[in-house]
Amino acid sequence: MSDSRIPGGELFSIYLKGFFMGAADTVPGVSGGTIALITGIYERLISAITELDAAAIANVFRLHTADGRAAFRDDLLRMDVFFLVALGAGILTALITLSRIVETALVEYPTFTFAFFFGLIAASAIVLYNHVNVNTPARFAVAIVGFVFAFLVSGASSSGGLPNTLPFAFVAGAIAITAMILPGISGSFLLLLMGQYEFMLGTLRRFIDSLLGVVRGGSLDVVIEPATTVVVFCVGALVGLLTIAHVIRWALTHYRAATLTFLVSLMVGALRLPAERVLANGTFESALSIGAVVFIAIVGGAAVLALDWYTDDLEYA
Repeated sequence: MSDSRIPGGELFSIYLKGFFMGAADTVPGVSGGTIALITGIYERLISAITELDAAAIANVFRLHTADGRAAFRDDLLRMDVFFLVALGAGILTALITLSRIVETALVEYPTFTFAFFFGLIAASAIVLYNHVNVNTPARFAVAIVGFVFAFLVSGASSSGGLPNTLPFAFVAGAIAITAMILPGISGSFLLLLMGQYEFMLGTLRRFIDSLLGVVRGGSLDVVIEPATTVVVFCVGALVGLLTIAHVIRWALTHYRAATLTFLVSLMVGALRLPAERVLANGTFESALSIGAVVFIAIVGGAAVLALDWYTDDLEYA
């Protein structure tokens, strides 16, 4: 349970970290879980999710009494709801505001965009490996398994995507959110593999545009179709989140060192995706073009190192 007195400044800091997580989750190949690890909130996030208790809803019907209000407040603090709300608000803000920008960047400047992401992930791996000791045969084996798994997933073909239907939107939500809280595996990338990434990105855009249209006096009918898909996707995400979070918390409790080694190794294996995209889209006809790509990758890495500099030290050894 977190401190019952959460300063406004801390909530804003959590909001910003959520924004960074949402920004990372907007692009294939980058994980919001990585940002959560770097900013030191990963285990708090997992703990808060696993503390969510549906039984607390009963106290909502007792808010007309002093005891009911006190019990409801205690439930909110025990489940770290204020942390989750601030973090979720940051994630949602980033997804809504940056999805179009990232989509444009990936289409118009794929080489530089993926070079930036390569630098971000590579620097993340360097930062986090400083807090993991791969000093036993078992941990080394776990690291290899994590690397190979992410390497294979990152190189998997996106052919044979699932149809754009509500049942598959539910499945896509459950799978994508599972990846989003695992460092090194991107939920957006898995959506891309399943043939759902562009569909969900377009659906989110139509949902927001239709809502804005309603505000301006447009018809409510145009909201129903994209809203239904978004809601089904979110329900699937909620199911995946509540299940995988418990698994991760159990693993961190019983096999902490091995679990962290595995999670960090996923990041290294996931470098295959941005590297392949850079090589596939870049021309590299001159030293200037090569230098530009390297420079952008360095900028991505520097962004992570700067973020790590201004966050609390991580204790993962």
